[in-house]
This record gives sequence, C-alpha cells and structure tokens, in this order.
Amino acid sequence: MAKYLKLLLWPFSLLYGGVTGLRNILYNKGILKSTAYDMPVLAVGNLTVGGTGKTPHVEYLLRLLHKYKIATLSRGYKRQTTGFILADATSTAAQLGDEPYQYHLDFADVAVAVCEKRVEGVDKLKASVQDLEVVVLDDAMQHRAIRPSLMIMLTDYGRPFFRDFILPAGLLRESRQGSKRADVVVVSKCPQKLSQTEREKYVSNISKYTLPGTPVFFSTFDYGKPVSVGVTDLVYKNIVLLTGIANPEPMRDYLQQQGYTIVKAYTFPDHHTYATDDLLEVKDFVSKYKGKDISIITTSKDAVKLTAPDLATISKQLPLFYLPIEVSFLEHAEKFNSIISEHVNQKLALKQI
Repeated sequence: MAKYLKLLLWPFSLLYGGVTGLRNILYNKGILKSTAYDMPVLAVGNLTVGGTGKTPHVEYLLRLLHKYKIATLSRGYKRQTTGFILADATSTAAQLGDEPYQYHLDFADVAVAVCEKRVEGVDKLKASVQDLEVVVLDDAMQHRAIRPSLMIMLTDYGRPFFRDFILPAGLLRESRQGSKRADVVVVSKCPQKLSQTEREKYVSNISKYTLPGTPVFFSTFDYGKPVSVGVTDLVYKNIVLLTGIANPEPMRDYLQQQGYTIVKAYTFPDHHTYATDDLLEVKDFVSKYKGKDISIITTSKDAVKLTAPDLATISKQLPLFYLPIEVSFLEHAEKFNSIISEHVNQKLALKQI
C-alpha cells in the first residue's frame, strides 16, 4: 500500500522538487541574494522534515565553543511571537519556542535569539551582543538568504536522505543534491554498536551526492539518569512515557533496554503545545495506577514546557522526570572537534587582518 501511495504522490513530488530546485539555482547563480559574514557562522541543518537530532548537536557545538563569545539563532518554530527576540531573564518557551528556550536555560553564557529572517537575526545579534565572535544557526539548511561559513548537515541513520524522496512522496524538503552544500555530514541517532561494514556503506551512499572529500561522521545519543522536575526523586521501573518530539523510538528503545516497563505512552506531535487537559489526563492515569509505583518520563525539550508557569501547578504534583541527552561520536570525535575549532580560529584570524 505504501508503495502505491508513493507512486500516486510522485507527480506532486516532481512539482515540489522543481520549485525548490529552481530556488536553489537562483541562489547558486547569485540571482537571489545570499549574505555571508566575516565572522564564523556555523549552521546545523538537514534535508528532511522531522527530527534528526539537531538540538543535541547544536548543544554539542555550544559546549565545544564555550570559550568564545557565542550566540545561537533559531527560527523559533511554533512560538507565539514574531520578529527578532533576544532571550533574557523574563523569556518563556512560548516567546522563544521550545528548543531556543532550552538553550537559554542550559547555557547561561550563550546569547540566544530567534528570528524568522536569519540575515536580520544575525545583523541584530551583532548590534546587540558586545564582542560577538561566533553564531550557530539552528535548522538553517534551507534558509539560503544567509550563507554560513560552515554547514553541518545531519541525516538520521534510520531514514538517511539517500533512501528518501521529495515531499510528499517522501520526507525530503529538497532533492538529495542539496547535500552538496554540506561541509560536514553527520549520520545521527546511530546504534551504539555500528559495524565498520555498515559505516562504509553509508559513507559510500552519502558520497554519491556530496562534494568530493566531504567528511562523514557517525553520532549517537548518550542518555543520563532521569532528573526530577516533579514531586519526588524516586524513579520507578514502571513508567508513563510522555513525548512531543518527531521520533520517540530511540528514547523508548533505550528505556526498555534499561529495564523500564512502559505501561502507557502519550505521543504528541513534534513541538506540541501542552494544554492543561493533556496533563490532567496523565495525572488521572497515574493516580489510578495500581500500587502507585509509577513514574512519568519525558524529554528535556518537553520538560521546559510542562513546567512552565501555566502548567507548573499540575506538573509539580506529578512524579515527573526528564531524560538528559547528549551527543557523542562513535569514532573520530577529535577530528570533528578539530574541523570545527580550526574553522572558527581561521575565520576569526582573517577578520583581524
């Protein structure tokens, strides 16, 4: 059935691909303006719709580049505001969007901003943040109006771009040829034990579309111990899984591998805006669970929304925990770090000339 559906949708994919392809040609030929900067502007993006793990990879860069005066700029997807906003002590997830708000909470020394127009955003960051040295753009691969100095393209191990198709037959926002804009490719969400043979297959398939010599890395998620944001610090093995992310399967698999039993899963769409009724439904399920030996585990991205002032009166009464997550590389982390650091240092050195 899925095969026939793709065939039916294929003409629409050709139309969509033609529109995005023409747009890219106009940018490549300079007919549409693309702005570059004399400072390091690093972009993290992908070719597909949905989560490839951009947020943890942006956080990896923020930790790696902590010694610089750094800012991160996002669109602020599904925020309740518009225009340029620079986060401050009064900012909320509703104003910034969930990922930027998470950056703001986790990285006190990073200037966090949102703006639909990336050029305007970078210009205003330069005007607002004294001695700014580096900007990291979140989800910016299709924002051709700005030309990053380094493009880091992510592709999900479970649905790599070289096996995918353009919307709506597949999940690609543009053709596979868009990967030629990548300076670095990271295959994200890999199994911890990924064979060398499988890695070589992925590199071979990716290299069919990228420019010659484009390095390919493989990353995975490292999960920490659940962190309490609710009424108790005691985590039970029986859990309710509460998520509003694109793909909760890796987290689900990890929890089950760690011996947790998922007795109920509330799976909301990515960037879901939680309402009081959502939490009341979860609270009702937990209160009726036999023996009360049950915990609720969510993501850090969801936790910042679930503990916002309008929901905190309920969430603080629940046995609610979030699972910390960080990116690690299966191999050659030093090489990846070196590429990033050397690029930043070279751009900053050229700026001084």
